[in-house]
Amino acid sequence: MWVNNIIDSIKLPFRKEKELFSALYRILGFYPHDIKLYKQALLHKSVGRRNEKGRPQNNERLEFLGDAVLDAVVGDIVFRHFDGKREGFLTNTRSKLVSRETLGKLAQEMGIDQLIMSSGHSSSHNSYMNGNAFEALVGAIYLDRGYSACMRFMERRILTQLINIDKVAYKEVNFKSKLLEWSQKNRVKMEFRDLEQSRDENGSPVFTVQVFIEGLEGDKGTGFSKKEAQQKASKGTLQRLRREPQFIDAIFAVKADRTKMEEEPVMAAPDLEKLENPDFIVEQKKTEEPERVAIQSPHAPASPLDELTLDDITATPREKTREEIIAEAEAAAFQDS
Repeated sequence: MWVNNIIDSIKLPFRKEKELFSALYRILGFYPHDIKLYKQALLHKSVGRRNEKGRPQNNERLEFLGDAVLDAVVGDIVFRHFDGKREGFLTNTRSKLVSRETLGKLAQEMGIDQLIMSSGHSSSHNSYMNGNAFEALVGAIYLDRGYSACMRFMERRILTQLINIDKVAYKEVNFKSKLLEWSQKNRVKMEFRDLEQSRDENGSPVFTVQVFIEGLEGDKGTGFSKKEAQQKASKGTLQRLRREPQFIDAIFAVKADRTKMEEEPVMAAPDLEKLENPDFIVEQKKTEEPERVAIQSPHAPASPLDELTLDDITATPREKTREEIIAEAEAAAFQDS
Protein backbone atom coordinates (compact mmCIF):
# COMPACT_ATOMS: atom_id res chain seq x y z
CA MET A 1 0.00 0.00 0.00
CA TRP A 2 2.73 2.45 0.98
CA VAL A 3 4.56 1.64 -2.28
CA ASN A 4 1.50 2.66 -4.29
CA ASN A 5 1.28 5.94 -2.37
CA ILE A 6 4.91 6.72 -3.18
CA ILE A 7 4.34 5.93 -6.86
CA ASP A 8 1.24 8.16 -6.93
CA SER A 9 3.14 11.04 -5.30
CA ILE A 10 5.82 10.75 -8.00
CA LYS A 11 3.30 10.61 -10.84
CA LEU A 12 1.24 13.61 -9.66
CA PRO A 13 3.87 16.37 -10.10
CA PHE A 14 5.01 14.75 -13.35
CA ARG A 15 1.44 14.80 -14.63
CA LYS A 16 0.99 18.45 -13.64
CA GLU A 17 4.25 19.43 -15.33
CA LYS A 18 3.22 17.54 -18.47
CA GLU A 19 -0.08 19.45 -18.48
CA LEU A 20 1.83 22.71 -18.14
CA PHE A 21 4.04 21.75 -21.10
CA SER A 22 0.96 21.08 -23.19
CA ALA A 23 -0.75 24.31 -22.14
CA LEU A 24 2.36 26.36 -22.93
CA TYR A 25 2.65 24.68 -26.32
CA ARG A 26 -0.92 25.72 -27.16
CA ILE A 27 -0.18 29.29 -26.09
CA LEU A 28 3.33 29.78 -27.44
CA GLY A 29 3.46 27.40 -30.39
CA PHE A 30 6.58 25.58 -29.11
CA TYR A 31 7.72 23.52 -26.13
CA PRO A 32 9.87 25.22 -23.47
CA HIS A 33 13.48 24.19 -22.97
CA ASP A 34 13.74 25.43 -19.38
CA ILE A 35 10.32 24.95 -17.78
CA LYS A 36 11.45 26.68 -14.58
CA LEU A 37 11.56 30.05 -16.34
CA TYR A 38 7.94 29.72 -17.43
CA LYS A 39 6.81 28.57 -14.01
CA GLN A 40 8.37 31.68 -12.52
CA ALA A 41 6.74 33.85 -15.19
CA LEU A 42 3.34 32.58 -14.03
CA LEU A 43 4.03 33.08 -10.31
CA HIS A 44 2.37 36.21 -8.93
CA LYS A 45 4.00 37.96 -5.98
CA SER A 46 0.91 37.37 -3.82
CA VAL A 47 1.93 33.71 -3.45
CA GLY A 48 4.87 34.86 -1.34
CA ARG A 49 7.32 32.10 -2.20
CA ARG A 50 11.00 32.42 -1.32
CA ASN A 51 14.08 30.48 -2.35
CA GLU A 52 16.61 28.84 -0.05
CA LYS A 53 18.34 32.21 0.41
CA GLY A 54 15.13 33.90 1.48
CA ARG A 55 14.71 35.94 -1.69
CA PRO A 56 11.22 36.41 -3.16
CA GLN A 57 10.30 34.09 -6.01
CA ASN A 58 7.81 35.73 -8.41
CA ASN A 59 7.51 37.05 -11.95
CA GLU A 60 8.46 40.71 -11.34
CA ARG A 61 12.02 40.44 -12.68
CA LEU A 62 10.88 38.55 -15.77
CA GLU A 63 8.13 41.14 -16.23
CA PHE A 64 10.76 43.90 -16.26
CA LEU A 65 12.80 42.04 -18.88
CA GLY A 66 9.77 41.15 -20.99
CA ASP A 67 8.60 44.78 -21.02
CA ALA A 68 11.93 45.87 -22.54
CA VAL A 69 11.98 43.01 -25.05
CA LEU A 70 8.39 43.72 -26.12
CA ASP A 71 9.21 47.38 -26.79
CA ALA A 72 12.11 46.34 -29.02
CA VAL A 73 10.26 43.54 -30.85
CA VAL A 74 7.03 45.46 -31.44
CA GLY A 75 9.00 48.57 -32.42
CA ASP A 76 10.86 46.49 -35.00
CA ILE A 77 7.63 45.01 -36.39
CA VAL A 78 5.84 48.37 -36.55
CA PHE A 79 8.85 50.04 -38.21
CA ARG A 80 8.97 47.43 -40.99
CA HIS A 81 5.19 47.13 -41.42
CA PHE A 82 4.51 50.86 -41.83
CA ASP A 83 7.20 51.87 -44.28
CA GLY A 84 7.66 55.63 -44.53
CA LYS A 85 5.46 56.54 -41.55
CA ARG A 86 6.71 59.25 -39.18
CA GLU A 87 8.04 58.69 -35.67
CA GLY A 88 4.90 59.94 -33.91
CA PHE A 89 2.67 57.48 -35.78
CA LEU A 90 5.05 54.58 -35.07
CA THR A 91 5.35 55.47 -31.37
CA ASN A 92 1.58 55.76 -30.98
CA THR A 93 0.99 52.40 -32.69
CA ARG A 94 3.59 50.63 -30.57
CA SER A 95 2.10 52.14 -27.40
CA LYS A 96 -1.34 50.76 -28.29
CA LEU A 97 0.06 47.29 -28.97
CA VAL A 98 2.00 47.01 -25.69
CA SER A 99 -0.48 48.83 -23.45
CA ARG A 100 -1.52 47.12 -20.21
CA GLU A 101 -5.11 46.82 -21.44
CA THR A 102 -4.06 45.16 -24.70
CA LEU A 103 -1.70 42.69 -23.03
CA GLY A 104 -4.27 41.88 -20.36
CA LYS A 105 -6.91 41.08 -22.94
CA LEU A 106 -4.44 39.02 -24.96
CA ALA A 107 -3.58 37.01 -21.84
CA GLN A 108 -7.27 36.18 -21.39
CA GLU A 109 -7.81 35.27 -25.05
CA MET A 110 -4.78 32.95 -25.03
CA GLY A 111 -5.58 31.31 -21.69
CA ILE A 112 -2.53 32.67 -19.86
CA ASP A 113 -4.78 33.96 -17.08
CA GLN A 114 -5.80 30.36 -16.28
CA LEU A 115 -2.17 29.38 -15.57
CA ILE A 116 -1.24 32.24 -13.22
CA MET A 117 -0.56 31.16 -9.64
CA SER A 118 -1.80 33.75 -7.15
CA SER A 119 -2.85 33.80 -3.51
CA GLY A 120 -6.59 33.26 -3.74
CA HIS A 121 -7.14 36.16 -6.13
CA SER A 122 -9.06 35.68 -9.34
CA SER A 123 -6.94 36.85 -12.23
CA SER A 124 -9.76 36.61 -14.76
CA HIS A 125 -10.76 40.24 -14.22
CA ASN A 126 -7.34 41.63 -13.32
CA SER A 127 -5.84 43.10 -16.49
CA TYR A 128 -2.73 44.22 -14.62
CA MET A 129 -1.98 40.74 -13.29
CA ASN A 130 -2.69 39.22 -16.70
CA GLY A 131 -0.70 41.84 -18.60
CA ASN A 132 2.24 41.47 -16.23
CA ALA A 133 2.20 37.69 -16.75
CA PHE A 134 2.21 38.19 -20.52
CA GLU A 135 5.31 40.39 -20.25
CA ALA A 136 6.95 37.89 -17.90
CA LEU A 137 6.33 35.08 -20.41
CA VAL A 138 8.04 37.14 -23.11
CA GLY A 139 10.97 37.55 -20.70
CA ALA A 140 11.03 33.78 -20.20
CA ILE A 141 10.98 33.17 -23.97
CA TYR A 142 13.91 35.59 -24.36
CA LEU A 143 16.03 33.81 -21.74
CA ASP A 144 14.97 30.34 -22.93
CA ARG A 145 15.21 30.74 -26.71
CA GLY A 146 16.51 34.21 -27.55
CA TYR A 147 15.35 37.38 -29.29
CA SER A 148 14.45 35.69 -32.60
CA ALA A 149 12.00 33.38 -30.80
CA CYS A 150 10.29 36.42 -29.24
CA MET A 151 10.02 37.97 -32.70
CA ARG A 152 8.48 34.81 -34.18
CA PHE A 153 6.04 34.55 -31.28
CA MET A 154 4.79 38.12 -31.75
CA GLU A 155 4.65 37.94 -35.55
CA ARG A 156 3.15 34.48 -36.02
CA ARG A 157 1.07 34.03 -32.89
CA ILE A 158 -0.06 37.56 -31.96
CA LEU A 159 -0.03 39.81 -35.03
CA THR A 160 -1.20 37.14 -37.48
CA GLN A 161 -3.85 35.38 -35.41
CA LEU A 162 -4.99 37.69 -32.62
CA ILE A 163 -4.40 41.35 -33.50
CA ASN A 164 -5.11 43.30 -36.66
CA ILE A 165 -2.13 45.67 -36.65
CA ASP A 166 -3.67 48.04 -39.21
CA LYS A 167 -6.85 48.40 -37.21
CA VAL A 168 -4.76 49.20 -34.13
CA ALA A 169 -2.77 51.85 -35.97
CA TYR A 170 -5.64 53.67 -37.63
CA LYS A 171 -8.15 53.52 -34.81
CA GLU A 172 -8.51 57.04 -33.48
CA VAL A 173 -11.02 58.40 -31.02
CA ASN A 174 -12.24 61.82 -32.18
CA PHE A 175 -12.44 63.55 -28.81
CA LYS A 176 -13.21 66.89 -30.45
CA SER A 177 -16.31 65.47 -32.11
CA LYS A 178 -17.43 63.90 -28.81
CA LEU A 179 -17.07 67.21 -26.99
CA LEU A 180 -18.97 69.05 -29.73
CA GLU A 181 -21.75 66.48 -29.51
CA TRP A 182 -21.97 66.85 -25.73
CA SER A 183 -22.12 70.66 -25.92
CA GLN A 184 -24.76 70.64 -28.66
CA LYS A 185 -27.01 68.16 -26.87
CA ASN A 186 -26.80 70.22 -23.70
CA ARG A 187 -27.11 73.53 -25.60
CA VAL A 188 -24.02 75.10 -24.09
CA LYS A 189 -21.53 77.32 -25.92
CA MET A 190 -18.14 75.78 -26.61
CA GLU A 191 -15.13 77.18 -28.47
CA PHE A 192 -11.41 76.65 -29.02
CA ARG A 193 -9.08 79.60 -28.49
CA ASP A 194 -5.57 79.75 -29.90
CA LEU A 195 -3.21 80.62 -27.05
CA GLU A 196 0.24 80.31 -28.53
CA GLN A 197 2.16 79.29 -31.64
CA SER A 198 5.86 78.60 -31.30
CA ARG A 199 8.58 76.33 -32.69
CA ASP A 200 10.43 73.44 -31.09
CA GLU A 201 14.18 72.84 -31.15
CA ASN A 202 13.92 71.39 -34.67
CA GLY A 203 12.00 74.37 -36.02
CA SER A 204 8.68 72.53 -36.23
CA PRO A 205 5.59 74.61 -35.42
CA VAL A 206 3.90 73.93 -32.07
CA PHE A 207 0.31 75.02 -31.35
CA THR A 208 -1.39 75.51 -27.99
CA VAL A 209 -5.18 75.84 -27.73
CA GLN A 210 -7.68 75.85 -24.89
CA VAL A 211 -11.32 74.82 -24.64
CA PHE A 212 -13.84 77.30 -23.24
CA ILE A 213 -17.37 76.22 -22.31
CA GLU A 214 -19.77 79.06 -21.53
CA GLY A 215 -16.67 81.21 -21.11
CA LEU A 216 -15.22 78.89 -18.44
CA GLU A 217 -11.74 77.49 -18.94
CA GLY A 218 -11.47 73.86 -20.00
CA ASP A 219 -8.23 72.00 -20.63
CA LYS A 220 -5.31 73.13 -22.78
CA GLY A 221 -3.71 71.06 -25.52
CA THR A 222 -0.39 71.29 -27.35
CA GLY A 223 0.53 69.62 -30.63
CA PHE A 224 2.32 69.92 -33.94
CA SER A 225 -0.96 70.91 -35.61
CA LYS A 226 -4.10 72.70 -34.49
CA LYS A 227 -6.04 69.48 -34.94
CA GLU A 228 -3.72 67.56 -32.61
CA ALA A 229 -3.81 70.36 -30.02
CA GLN A 230 -7.62 70.52 -30.15
CA GLN A 231 -7.86 66.74 -29.75
CA LYS A 232 -5.71 66.83 -26.61
CA ALA A 233 -7.62 69.79 -25.16
CA SER A 234 -10.94 68.05 -25.89
CA LYS A 235 -9.81 64.82 -24.23
CA GLY A 236 -8.73 66.63 -21.07
CA THR A 237 -11.98 68.59 -20.95
CA LEU A 238 -14.08 65.43 -21.36
CA GLN A 239 -12.16 63.88 -18.47
CA ARG A 240 -13.01 66.91 -16.31
CA LEU A 241 -16.68 66.65 -17.26
CA ARG A 242 -16.65 63.01 -16.14
CA ARG A 243 -14.72 63.51 -12.91
CA GLU A 244 -15.59 67.01 -11.68
CA PRO A 245 -19.32 67.54 -10.98
CA GLN A 246 -18.53 71.07 -9.82
CA PHE A 247 -17.21 71.90 -13.29
CA ILE A 248 -20.54 70.89 -14.86
CA ASP A 249 -22.44 72.81 -12.16
CA ALA A 250 -20.45 75.95 -12.94
CA ILE A 251 -21.10 75.57 -16.67
CA PHE A 252 -24.86 75.27 -16.23
CA ALA A 253 -24.96 78.08 -13.70
CA VAL A 254 -23.42 80.39 -16.30
CA LYS A 255 -25.79 79.06 -18.94
CA ALA A 256 -28.77 79.69 -16.64
CA ASP A 257 -27.70 83.30 -16.14
CA ARG A 258 -27.28 83.68 -19.89
CA THR A 259 -30.56 82.11 -20.98
CA LYS A 260 -32.71 82.84 -17.91
CA MET A 261 -34.52 79.63 -18.76
CA GLU A 262 -35.22 76.39 -16.93
CA GLU A 263 -32.34 73.98 -17.29
CA GLU A 264 -32.71 70.72 -19.11
CA PRO A 265 -31.26 67.51 -17.65
CA VAL A 266 -27.48 67.37 -17.85
CA MET A 267 -26.16 64.76 -20.25
CA ALA A 268 -23.20 62.71 -19.05
CA ALA A 269 -19.94 63.09 -20.96
CA PRO A 270 -18.60 60.01 -22.80
CA ASP A 271 -16.58 57.54 -20.74
CA LEU A 272 -13.04 57.75 -22.14
CA GLU A 273 -12.09 54.29 -20.86
CA LYS A 274 -14.89 52.78 -22.94
CA LEU A 275 -13.97 54.88 -25.97
CA GLU A 276 -10.34 53.75 -25.80
CA ASN A 277 -11.04 50.10 -25.00
CA PRO A 278 -8.78 47.82 -27.07
CA ASP A 279 -11.47 46.13 -29.19
CA PHE A 280 -9.08 45.29 -31.99
CA ILE A 281 -8.16 41.90 -30.51
CA VAL A 282 -9.73 39.01 -32.40
CA GLU A 283 -11.51 36.61 -30.06
CA GLN A 284 -10.46 33.04 -30.70
CA LYS A 285 -12.86 30.25 -31.45
CA LYS A 286 -12.49 27.48 -28.92
CA THR A 287 -10.87 25.06 -31.34
CA GLU A 288 -7.39 23.65 -31.70
CA GLU A 289 -6.51 26.04 -34.51
CA PRO A 290 -7.47 29.70 -33.93
CA GLU A 291 -8.95 31.63 -36.79
CA ARG A 292 -6.30 33.41 -38.85
CA VAL A 293 -6.91 37.04 -39.71
CA ALA A 294 -5.30 38.52 -42.80
CA ILE A 295 -3.36 41.74 -42.25
CA GLN A 296 -4.94 44.65 -44.09
CA SER A 297 -3.08 47.20 -46.17
CA PRO A 298 -1.41 49.78 -43.91
CA HIS A 299 -2.93 52.55 -46.03
CA ALA A 300 -6.48 51.25 -45.84
CA PRO A 301 -9.00 53.67 -44.31
CA ALA A 302 -10.52 52.90 -40.94
CA SER A 303 -13.34 50.40 -41.06
CA PRO A 304 -16.91 51.52 -40.25
CA LEU A 305 -16.72 48.94 -37.46
CA ASP A 306 -14.26 51.27 -35.73
CA GLU A 307 -16.92 53.94 -35.24
CA LEU A 308 -17.54 54.58 -31.58
CA THR A 309 -20.89 54.34 -29.87
CA LEU A 310 -22.29 56.67 -27.27
CA ASP A 311 -24.10 54.05 -25.22
CA ASP A 312 -23.32 55.82 -21.96
CA ILE A 313 -25.06 59.02 -23.05
CA THR A 314 -28.76 59.41 -22.42
CA ALA A 315 -30.61 60.75 -25.42
CA THR A 316 -32.05 64.25 -25.06
CA PRO A 317 -35.23 65.16 -26.97
CA ARG A 318 -34.45 67.54 -29.82
CA GLU A 319 -36.07 68.72 -33.00
CA LYS A 320 -33.10 68.20 -35.29
CA THR A 321 -31.45 64.90 -36.06
CA ARG A 322 -28.08 63.99 -34.60
CA GLU A 323 -26.42 64.29 -38.00
CA GLU A 324 -27.77 67.81 -38.51
CA ILE A 325 -26.61 68.96 -35.08
CA ILE A 326 -23.09 67.54 -35.48
CA ALA A 327 -22.75 68.96 -38.97
CA GLU A 328 -23.74 72.45 -37.80
CA ALA A 329 -21.48 72.23 -34.74
CA GLU A 330 -18.46 71.11 -36.71
CA ALA A 331 -19.03 73.77 -39.35
CA ALA A 332 -19.07 76.46 -36.66
CA ALA A 333 -16.13 75.11 -34.64
CA PHE A 334 -13.85 74.08 -37.49
CA GLN A 335 -14.23 77.02 -39.86
CA ASP A 336 -11.05 78.70 -38.57
CA SER A 337 -9.06 75.53 -37.79
